[in-house]
Amino acid sequence: MKNRSQHHKSLPPQLQPLYQKTALPNGLRVVTEHIPHIRSVSIGVWVDVGSRDESPGTNGITHFIEHMVFKGTSRRTMREVSRSIESVGGYMNAFTSKEHTCFYARVLDNHTRLALDVLSDLTLHALFPEKELEKEKGVVIEELRNAEDDPDDIIHDYLEKALYGSHPMGFPVIGVEGNLRRFRKTDLLRHRNRFYLPSRIVIAAAGNVKHEEIVELTERFFSGTRGNGAVVGGRRRPNGRRVERVEIEKPIQQAHLALGTTTFSIKSKQRYPLLVLNTLLGDGMSSRLFQNIRERYGFAYSVYSFASLLSDTGSFGIYVGTDKTHVDACQDLVLKELRKLTTTPVSQAELARTKEQLKGSMMLSLENIPSRMMRLGTSELYFQEYSPLDTILQEIDRVTSDDLQRLAAGVFREDNFARVLFLPAAVKKSGQQSIALAAKKEKNHGS
Repeated sequence: MKNRSQHHKSLPPQLQPLYQKTALPNGLRVVTEHIPHIRSVSIGVWVDVGSRDESPGTNGITHFIEHMVFKGTSRRTMREVSRSIESVGGYMNAFTSKEHTCFYARVLDNHTRLALDVLSDLTLHALFPEKELEKEKGVVIEELRNAEDDPDDIIHDYLEKALYGSHPMGFPVIGVEGNLRRFRKTDLLRHRNRFYLPSRIVIAAAGNVKHEEIVELTERFFSGTRGNGAVVGGRRRPNGRRVERVEIEKPIQQAHLALGTTTFSIKSKQRYPLLVLNTLLGDGMSSRLFQNIRERYGFAYSVYSFASLLSDTGSFGIYVGTDKTHVDACQDLVLKELRKLTTTPVSQAELARTKEQLKGSMMLSLENIPSRMMRLGTSELYFQEYSPLDTILQEIDRVTSDDLQRLAAGVFREDNFARVLFLPAAVKKSGQQSIALAAKKEKNHGS
């Protein structure tokens, strides 16, 4: 059993969180951050499996399992699961991403044992009852349809498809309706048995926790978690760039535009210049895109840039919601800002201001205990170690104007950008006439 600990140097001793890590003999890892001045604990069970670990025929199964674990275990009924954490004033939830699944809870520190008990029960002992499975299919299909009705959200799935094509990175996390309708209990059990292995599980806890207690509870509740000899294949890395252009009509009032390109992994040193560049370009009201497209021209209510960095790839993109008559103008303004970053050095004043904005948002996020737990879990899964905030802030401070210009020149090549455009569907006159006629008949009938 290996144990490591680490302090933050920039905080006073009485407020210093203490990071510790223990690797158990079965391969499961426990990472904690003790924050002594609060009364709550946030605990997450992280499993290193996501939608990119699926095939075309199983796409959506990881997310569906995340739903189904709450439908009853060998030790708790569905009602007992739902009441277990809420009955002590806490909350519990879960999420699935491209590469990870996380089941998490937040409780008062005196209910730490209960939280880990329930989370382990969900992770290891879910029964996937057939009756609930069929009902939950309908729930997830409605979730999928709800996402389709939210264009500024679902456009990101379309952009990933345009960037990665048939590679699993292009699969939607929620899956597709045809697969959801076909899933059976045996499919869920097979997928869980293949991926829910101790070497792929991390227990992360932040708050008023004692590391030794979390380790002891983990050993107790996860004692039956052993490798079953199954061989999990490595993830296939996406090859090359795609520049697919997608244009879709939808029954919406506003046009939605997303531009994106592939970048590099979260392990790349270039992630720090990219974070600065993203903040400068499209994060917040002071960003260049916001000031130009929204404030100067009034073309959009929502405009921003985003970066998504994963284990072996990443993407960078821009989103704009605008009137259909302003789509071309907005795209021209976006591309103009990208070109400007490749040709004109960022001033020292703007660079300093952007760095302070980025560092400040990072530090403020750490006042949120669940955010600290999330950072613990993802750091362990991606890096197998914890990077102190001081180290990250130093890396951000090292970013220069030249770094940004080199990065922009390498990434912001117009011919490397995929584009997805949602346009308001034209209302057919025949449809308008039939609606008007129906209204007229109803009025006459009522009179």
